[in-house]
Amino acid sequence: MAFKVKRVTEPLTRADGARILIDRLWPRGQSKAKLQLTAWVRDIAPSTELRKWFGHDPAKWEEFRKRYRAELDANPEAVAELQQLLKEHPNATLLFAAHDARHCNATVLAEYLREHAPRARRAVAA
Repeated sequence: MAFKVKRVTEPLTRADGARILIDRLWPRGQSKAKLQLTAWVRDIAPSTELRKWFGHDPAKWEEFRKRYRAELDANPEAVAELQQLLKEHPNATLLFAAHDARHCNATVLAEYLREHAPRARRAVAA
């Protein structure tokens, strides 16, 4: 499963392929026309409670990662929806709005998706 991750404010390029917004809230100051989204998967984002608790505080980063991964584990429908989009669009970019690209949900989500990539089933010889 190959995909890129970038901020919504970075310029649109042909290399982006399918553009998938992974935030719960619409990015401030961005129009639909400017973003040119293929999909918006809101339910993959951290819960409102977790997002507010974290507040992009790097001191809470490790706990945020743990809690967000637990939310992803508890939300297989949203994970499956995003995995299906990535399967349908092998050239895809996950978009996020946070200013700190290192301490944001997109970083955790990308790591999670790579770890939970669907494996090809092997045929079992009879």
